[in-house]
Amino acid sequence: MAEGGIMEEKNLLEEGESGQISSRPGDNHPLHGIRTSSPSHKICWDYRNKEVTHSRQDSHGRFVNPWPTWQFPSYFTIMHLFLMEKNNSNVPSSKEELDKELPVLEPYFVQNPEQCGHLDSSLRVTWLGHATVLLEMDGLVVLTDPIFSQRASPLSFMGPKRYRGPVCSVAQLPHVDAVLISHTHYDHLDTYTVGALNARFRSNLRWFVPLGMLGWMKERGCENVVELNWWEENGIPGHEDVMFVCTPAQHWCKRTPMDDNRVLWASWSVLGPNNRFFFAGDTGYCPVFAEIGKCFGPFDLAAIPIGAYLPRDIMKAQHVDPEEAVQIHIDIQAKNSLAIHWGTFALSYEYYLEPPVRMRDAMVAHALNPDQFFTLSHGESRLLNTR
Repeated sequence: MAEGGIMEEKNLLEEGESGQISSRPGDNHPLHGIRTSSPSHKICWDYRNKEVTHSRQDSHGRFVNPWPTWQFPSYFTIMHLFLMEKNNSNVPSSKEELDKELPVLEPYFVQNPEQCGHLDSSLRVTWLGHATVLLEMDGLVVLTDPIFSQRASPLSFMGPKRYRGPVCSVAQLPHVDAVLISHTHYDHLDTYTVGALNARFRSNLRWFVPLGMLGWMKERGCENVVELNWWEENGIPGHEDVMFVCTPAQHWCKRTPMDDNRVLWASWSVLGPNNRFFFAGDTGYCPVFAEIGKCFGPFDLAAIPIGAYLPRDIMKAQHVDPEEAVQIHIDIQAKNSLAIHWGTFALSYEYYLEPPVRMRDAMVAHALNPDQFFTLSHGESRLLNTR
């Protein structure tokens, strides 16, 4: 982008032998053009002059985490710890007990879809389970990392299984304007759900995805896809006053044996005239959240993961624990935060009800109002009067 100018669209992608589309090594500067399958709306924000952490690739074109907090164990260490450590998750096998501890509610919009999406000054969030939330703000309806399948896996018969089922079907969703995808792991990018959403909404639904994912989305028939690097922004035609910014996170990507980190991972900042929303996706703790807070804070609402953090030697680099989640809440200057990424899939070894207890204790330890970092039941909504 020329300073103060408009970015010209250009395709920074090349097709590999496998048919996957990935970014070329060196095409990792945040001011490169937007890669998109549909018309773009681009605005230059003054945060581009600030000192921020840009995405990086190694000599093989694989994305890397640029912070010293990224210390990922070897696969041997991972297997050893998962085999040797005790699994204390203790998820009940009884539906009755699960219904008591983690009730699944029918979302309000199933019976009243016409009431959804008309908020301007207020903000409403509905937790659909795991990292999937339905957000209503500034006249838009936004979904994050949607997964409506029973397993987070490429296979229907094995892999991490839900112990709390989907709160609704794709057919029961209200109109959705945009979907935010944080990365390619199966509990955040679900092939069935992408196909079902695309079949229902087609080009009326805009997908915001990190760098390197455009080809995968197009192969599945998605027509309205915008692929962004860290600190790039884009919008939705007809809603030019709301900007979607791809912001950094500390994580990794993998869907096949050979595609390690060929796709970037991200958090997302949604900036509207009345509200600001931050979606952390999946992340370990790192200094970038203070950068995001300085650029875009305060946020009226953040969705921050609190679960899947044990065994700690495996999870620390890629998944925050509840105490680190509270630190992100502080760093990004969130007025309110919703706890996500817990209570849905059996992914890790902590007791399945522990994350919100530790989160609340951490808020108290920081002398913060614990109600400002809240949990919701599956399918439950909360209306925030932010102005």
